[in-house]
Amino acid sequence: MRILIATDAWHPQVNGVVRTLTSLKNSASALGGDIHFVTPEGFPSVGVPTYPGLRIALPGRREIARRIEAAAPEAIHIATEGPIGWAVRGYCLRHKLAFTTSYTTRFPEYIAVRTNIPAAVSYAVLRHFHSAAAVTMVATASLYDELGARGFRRLSFWGRGVDTALFNPDSPARLDLPRPIFMTMGRVAVEKNIEAFLSLDLPGSKVVVGDGPQKAALAQKYPDVKFLGEKTGADLTAHLAAADVFVFPSRTDTFGVVQLEALACATPVAAFPVTGPLDVIADHPVGALDEDLRAACLRALTMSREACRNLALERSWENSARQFIGNLSALQPSRSLRPVPIVAGQHAVRG
Repeated sequence: MRILIATDAWHPQVNGVVRTLTSLKNSASALGGDIHFVTPEGFPSVGVPTYPGLRIALPGRREIARRIEAAAPEAIHIATEGPIGWAVRGYCLRHKLAFTTSYTTRFPEYIAVRTNIPAAVSYAVLRHFHSAAAVTMVATASLYDELGARGFRRLSFWGRGVDTALFNPDSPARLDLPRPIFMTMGRVAVEKNIEAFLSLDLPGSKVVVGDGPQKAALAQKYPDVKFLGEKTGADLTAHLAAADVFVFPSRTDTFGVVQLEALACATPVAAFPVTGPLDVIADHPVGALDEDLRAACLRALTMSREACRNLALERSWENSARQFIGNLSALQPSRSLRPVPIVAGQHAVRG
C-alpha cells in the first residue's frame, strides 16, 4: 500500500513526532507499507514568534497538489495540525478523498502557556480539524478517553514503540558526576515543565540533555545543573544508560516516546501521574508516578533496571506500524486516487 503522510514536524527537528514517523516508515516497509511524506522541505517558512529557532512552512496550494498527485497514494494520513496539515486536509476535502489523522501534540496547552489564548478555543479548532477525518489515531487509552470527553469522534489507537537495538544499556557514558544521576532529555522549552525537575532538592546530580529556547535562562538560574546539549544516536543512548533515573516532568505530552527509550536503556522513570506516564509506566515496577516529583525520583531509584529493559522489549515499532496500517482500513472514500484495500487487524473506533 502506498501511504502518504503529511507532517509539519520533520528533520532537522528532534522531537517525538519526527522519531515516530521515521520509525514508522522503517517498520511499515516489512508489512507492505510504502510510506512517502509531504514535509516542510522546499517550502518558504517563517519563525514562530514565541519559539526562537523553530520555523513553520508556508505551503502553496498548487505545490501541495503536485506533491500529493506525484505520490499517487492509496491512503493519506495527516500527522500534524500545522499549515501543511491544513493544506493537505483542504486538498482531500476538495477532491472528496478520505484521510486519517493523528493527535500527537497538546497544542492547546502549549499555546495557552505561551499566549493568552484559552485552551478551550484551541480545542474547538482542533475538534473541527479532526472532525473531517475517517479516523483520528491516538497513542494512549487515557488520551482516547480525554479527547472523547472533549467531543472528538472516530478515535482509534495507534501505539508507539522503541528501537531496542539502538536504545540499550550496554555502553553507558562515563559521566564524572556525583551519584545518583537524575537526567531529563528533550526540548528545553516552557511547555516541557523542566523547571519542575530542576527546582527539586535531590541528592547527587541533575543533568539536562537537549536544546531549546529556555536553555540559556535555566542554565543561568541553576548553575549546579549540567546542561549537555543535544545528543543523537549512540551518544544519546549512552547518556540515557548512564543515568540512575530518567525524569519526565512534562504534563502536556500525549505520550512521551523518550520514556520508552529510557526504559530500553534500563533506566527507571520518574514522572507526574498524567497522560503519557500513566500509560507507559502504569502499574509496572519500572518507574514512579507522583504529584510530588521529588518523591517519585527517590522511589524510582529502587526500581529494577532489568525490569525496565524487559518492558521495553515488549514494545516494538513493528507492532506500532501494524496497528497504524490496520487503522487505514477505515478509509472508504467515495472517490480515491486508487482503490483502498481493506487491511486485516482494524482496531475498534469510537464513533
